[in-house]
Amino acid sequence: MIKPKYFPIKMKKDNKPQEHNSRRSFIKASATAIAGFYLVPRHVLGGPGFIAPSDKLRVAGIGVGGMGYNDVRGTFNTGKAEFVALCDVDDTRAKRAVEDHGKAKYYRDYREMLDKEHQSIDAITISTPDHMHAIQAMAAMQLGKHVYVQKPLSHDIYEARMLTEAADQYKVVTQMGNQGSSGEGVRKMMEWYNAGLIGEATRVYCWTDRPVWPQGIPWPKESATPPADLDWDLWLGTAPQRDYVANLIPFNWRGWWDYGTGALGDMACHIMEPPFRVLGLGYPESAECSVGSVYIGEFQRGYFPDSCPPSSHITLKFKREGKEDLSFHWMDGGIQPARPEELGPNEVMGDGGNGVIIEGTKGKMMCGTYGRNPQLLPTSKTAEINVPETLYRVPNGDAGHYNNWVEACIEGYGSNAYNNLSSPFSIAGPLTESVLMGNLAIRSYDYRIPRTTGNGFDYPGRGIKLVWDGPNMKVTNFDPANQFVKREYREGWMLGG
Repeated sequence: MIKPKYFPIKMKKDNKPQEHNSRRSFIKASATAIAGFYLVPRHVLGGPGFIAPSDKLRVAGIGVGGMGYNDVRGTFNTGKAEFVALCDVDDTRAKRAVEDHGKAKYYRDYREMLDKEHQSIDAITISTPDHMHAIQAMAAMQLGKHVYVQKPLSHDIYEARMLTEAADQYKVVTQMGNQGSSGEGVRKMMEWYNAGLIGEATRVYCWTDRPVWPQGIPWPKESATPPADLDWDLWLGTAPQRDYVANLIPFNWRGWWDYGTGALGDMACHIMEPPFRVLGLGYPESAECSVGSVYIGEFQRGYFPDSCPPSSHITLKFKREGKEDLSFHWMDGGIQPARPEELGPNEVMGDGGNGVIIEGTKGKMMCGTYGRNPQLLPTSKTAEINVPETLYRVPNGDAGHYNNWVEACIEGYGSNAYNNLSSPFSIAGPLTESVLMGNLAIRSYDYRIPRTTGNGFDYPGRGIKLVWDGPNMKVTNFDPANQFVKREYREGWMLGG
C-alpha cells in the first residue's frame, strides 16, 4: 500500500544528473553501438540551445481542444517536444491542434491511436473530461509511456490510488496539470512555515467562486442529435449510456456526476495544493459537509442526484502525530470564510473569488489561486520578512510546469529532473483522493431510502460525519458512501487489463 508524500520540492543542490533509462540515454546507446563510426551530435552542429529532432520527446495528445489545446501548445512550446499523434472525439474542437501539428496523425479513438502509434510515442498528454482520465492514463502507463494528466487526476478515489501505484510500478514520469505547484508562492509559504513564522497550523480555509456552470438542476428531458463532428459514444466512454443532450459539451459536463467532479474537481487541486504541501498532509480522518439546496416550490426542496450542488462547505479533519488535529475547510459557490481581523478593510482576501488562509498559533498567511501572491497577515509583515530560499525553484515558476515534466521525461525515471517534479502522481494522487473525499460527503448527503411507513424518503447520510480509513479506501461508519469510492464502468470499458 502506498504512503502519501507531500514533499517533492527538493532542497537546493548541485548534483549532476546520472544516466537513466531515458530517451537521451537510449539515443546515446544506440549511436555508440554503431561500430567504426563517430557521430558528431546535432546539438553541437546546431550551436548552443539547439535540440536535435532525434532528442526531442515524441508526444501524443488525447483531448486536444479547449484546455487540451493549451496543454499541447504548452508542451510543444518548451522546444523539447514534438507531437506525432493527436486524438479527440470532437473534430471541430481538435481543428486548431491538427492545423498546428500537420505531421501528427489524427485519431478519434485513443485505443486505436495507442495500438497503431505506441512504438513512435514517448509520452502522452491527457486533457479529457474527468471520467476518462484514469482509463486513458492507465493504458498509456502500461505501455511504458510518460503521462501528463489534467486535474483532477481522476474521477474516483479508487482510480487515483490505482494511478499512483501504476506510476511507480511502470516507472514512468508523471505530472498532474495543477500548474501552481510549480510556482514561487507555494515554495515561499513552505519556507515561511518551516521558519516558524506562523507557529503550528491549527486551521485552514480554502474557497472558490466556482461553479460557473449550471449545477443543482435536473437532467434535461429532451434529447438531441449529436453533431456530425462528434463521436458521442466515444465521448461517453466509461460513463453510463445516455442520449445526447444540448449544452453538455464542451464545458457544462463538469456539473454532472457521471462525467465531472463539480467545483471541487475543477479548482481544489489548484487551491488546496498549497496548504497540503506546506503542512505535509496525508489522508484525512473524516469528512462532513453542508450543501446548498434548490427549492422548486414552497417548502419543496428539489432532488437532483445526477447534478453536483450549487454550493457546499466541506470540513476535513487530519490527524497529525504529536500535534493537534487540523480542521481543513473547503467552500464553493461563492461561500467564503470570515475575513481575518489582521486584514485591512480595503484589502482583498485571497484573490477575491478564490483563496487560502492558513491559521497558526503565532500568526496567519494567505494566498490566491495557484498559490500566487502569498502574504503574511497583517500584510505589512510580508515586506519586512526575509527568509532564506532553501527549496528548489522551477525555472519560470508555474509557466515552467510543462517544461518541468518534459525535461524529466527526457532525463528519465529516477533522474534529477524526475526528483524535481512539482506534481508527480506520488503527490497528485493522495491530494486528489483528499479532494474527492469532499465529493464522497456530498454524494452521501443526497443518498436516500424509502421510508418503511408512510410516504417520502429518509436521508441517512445527512447530518453525519464520514469516518475514513485512508489506507483501505473505506468509510467505516456509513457503508452506502463506499459505492462512490469506485464507480462501475459501462460495459466494454475497464481500468487496465
